[in-house]
Formats: sequence, structure tokens, C-alpha cells
Amino acid sequence: MFFKQFYLGCLAHASYLIGSKGKACVVDPQRDVAQYIEEAEKHGLKIEYIFETHVHADFVSGHKELAELTGAIILCSDKAEAGFDHRPVVDGSVIELGDLTVNVLATPGHTPDSICLLLQEKDSDAPMKLLTGDTLFIGDVGRPDLVGKSGYGPADMAALLYDSLHQKILSLPDQTEVYPAHGAGSMCGKNISSDKSSTIGAQKKFNYALQPMSKEEFVTMLTAELAEVPAYFSRAVAANRAGAASLSGLSQVSKLSPAQVKSQQENEPNLIILDTRSAKEFGIGHIPGAYNVGLEGQFASWCGTVLGADHAIILVLSEDSQVDEAVLRLARAGLENVCGYLAGGMEAWHAAGLETESIEQITVQELSDLLDNDPHLKVLDVRRAAEYESGHVPRAKNISLSELESRLEAVETGVKTAVICAAGYRSSMATSLLQRHGREQLLNVIGGTQAWQKANLPVKSETTNKSCST
Repeated sequence: MFFKQFYLGCLAHASYLIGSKGKACVVDPQRDVAQYIEEAEKHGLKIEYIFETHVHADFVSGHKELAELTGAIILCSDKAEAGFDHRPVVDGSVIELGDLTVNVLATPGHTPDSICLLLQEKDSDAPMKLLTGDTLFIGDVGRPDLVGKSGYGPADMAALLYDSLHQKILSLPDQTEVYPAHGAGSMCGKNISSDKSSTIGAQKKFNYALQPMSKEEFVTMLTAELAEVPAYFSRAVAANRAGAASLSGLSQVSKLSPAQVKSQQENEPNLIILDTRSAKEFGIGHIPGAYNVGLEGQFASWCGTVLGADHAIILVLSEDSQVDEAVLRLARAGLENVCGYLAGGMEAWHAAGLETESIEQITVQELSDLLDNDPHLKVLDVRRAAEYESGHVPRAKNISLSELESRLEAVETGVKTAVICAAGYRSSMATSLLQRHGREQLLNVIGGTQAWQKANLPVKSETTNKSCST
């Protein structure tokens, strides 16, 4: 068997190329599909099938373009309501691929159309491989609230997921290898591990959602404190159900002078300036009103979360050569409305003598000193609730980044506010958002909670409701 996982860090997304005796399939392809074709050709494989384990919500898939380029057949659940040419599969469907059999397991729960794929080599004692899509992650299971249809509430979907796990997956041999569609950072689960694969036996031991419990207990646990669903998820679902257009059809991005950027910003109210530089670069000086989402992090998913799809986007980059990469990453999340980029970046903006804003960057030790000496200082932790509850800076209030814009009234004006996350990436996004909405006296904490804990500064945990040193 030829088996390769393609992991895309900026979306925490895993896709797969699998082959045997000259035949291959791709599972859950990302939007830019050339890599699968190149890898298949390198190994003498012809892509004959493309599997979608479900209609994805957190990224735009390249299944339609890949099928057009290779002639492969797209296979997805008969419950997917797909609007593109495809062959529906059901529980028990079997696809022959050289010396491999691909067995389809219907596993509704994350979505009604979720399937898992069980790979087995004929006449081989090798462990089976289970491609679990978003049904089972490493350390977690798929969230049950992304369907968005009447008749499919989170509790109903969680109950279906319990049955799928216990009737289809946990009965497989412990040595069965597990390969999910997402890793740590994905919004499709609560507590996904950074590990890229595991086994059924290991997941039975260490996955909190697979521990012995009743269906009622599972449903209660899985539906408690669900994170807000990012706005772009519904758009990605629509694109994936219809089949996304080819990337080659994207509009060309214009090279803009500082004067052109300023003019468009003043005259187009629906325009967003997206600054993709690091938090440090952004903090030193940026275009007033700009959003900061660093290109080095989970750029695509966070842009999809904090930026509206209806906005035209002008990019600010560390280097002009990054424009194609930024445009591609945005397209992976269904954001296809980049109209231009600032040629020469902020150096050109400064050289033109145009106004800038800044955000002060502080270390964790400086934050500690401020907490000791300024009783009026506010601390805003923009991590997810579970991250915050496991340990946070004393006096910190929690509003997750994905909910921040809808809860702006909870952030006081006219008060010095230090913003912190895990490592400084999300907090820079948050400070840019708050500044855009008129908040001042903002401080971005460099290194975030990880740096705070590494410095052995006091941490408050909501589980113990006590302060401790780590």
C-alpha cells in the first residue's frame, strides 16, 4: 500500500493519497490539488477516486477541480445532498483499489453524511487503517452542532455520534490505525491532540469522549459549552456541497500604491485592510483600522472567523512576494475577494508620510509588574473557554476571539487593557479588532499564557478556583 498524509497547518487539515497497483484515491483534498497529482505521478499511480468523508464546514475542498483534472469519480455519502457529479456510497459500500479494499462505514453524528473509510490490504496481516474524517479525532470527537438544519439539533447529532462510535468504530481491533481529517487548532472539535495519528486501542485509553459512559452522559458532555460557530462555516458548506470553482478562475490581485490604498479605504466602506505581518511588526506601526492576522499561523481559519465574506480585502505583507501565498490561503477558507495589496508594504506607507497607529507590546514580566502596581488594569484572555479554565493570569476575564466582535460592549473604553492568548498570535488579532472599534490603551502580551507559565508566574485555574505557581 502507498499511503501519505498531507497536513496543512494553517487549517489544521489532513488529507490523504492512498494507492495500490497503479490505482489511487484521494481523501478530503484541500483546495489546491496539484500536489496530489504530482505525488501520484511520482509513484506511478492514477487517481481514480476522490472520497469526501462529509460536507466540510471549515475549509473549501478541491474535490471538483481534482475530478476535472484527473477524471476521477467523487464518492460521498448518499446523505450529502451533493450538487456535483458523484457516486453516492452507503454503509457497507466497498471500493476495490488494487490489492486494497476500501470499506465505507456510515458514521453520522458530526454531520448526517459523515462516513469513515476502513482500509485493508488483501492477504496481509498489516493493521487496518481507519480514515475517520471528523467523526473521531486524536483525543476528541467531532462537534455535533455544525449541521444548521431543522430537525438536527446538537443533542440529536451527539446521540447519533455515540451510536456511530460504539457500534462501528470501537468494535474494531485495538491495533487499527486512526487517521483523522483534522489536528490541534481545528474548530471542529474541543480538545484535538497535536498528534497526527493513533490507534483504536490508544484512543480507548486516552480520549476523554471514549471513556465508559451512557449515551445520555455523552450527549450532555458533548453539547455543553459549545464554542460559537465561525460565520464562514456556512459559506464553506455551501461551496463544498455545490463544488468549488477552480483556483485558476480567481481574480487577479492589483498592485496598489499607498495613495491608492488610502483612497480606497476612505471611499469604500466595505473594505478591510488585512495586515498579515507578525504581531511585533504590526505593533510597531500599521495602517489605521487594519486587522492583523499573521500569515505564519492558522491564517486561513482565523481570517474566515474574524473577517466577513462580503468585504473587499487589501493585503499588507512583510514581503510583496507573499501575495500569492496569502491569496491561496484565503481561498482555502472561501475568501476570494482580495482586490489588491500595498506595494512595498509599510515601508512605502511610511515613506509616503501617511498616518499610522501602533499597539504596545509587553512581556509577561511587565504584565506581572502592572498587575502589582495598577489596580485599574484590565486583562482580557481571548483563548477558548476550556483553555482559559485550565489556567490563566489572575484578574483575567475571558472572551474568546471568535466571540469578541459580538461582545464588544463587555470591553470597557478608556481603561488600559492587556490582551493575552496562548502565545501572542490571537491576542494581536484581538487588539487590532478592538482598536478598529475605538478601544485605546491596548497592550499585547508577547508569548502569551505559555510564556507566563514558563516564567513561573502565578496561575489561576477555574477547575480548582485557586492560584498556584507552575
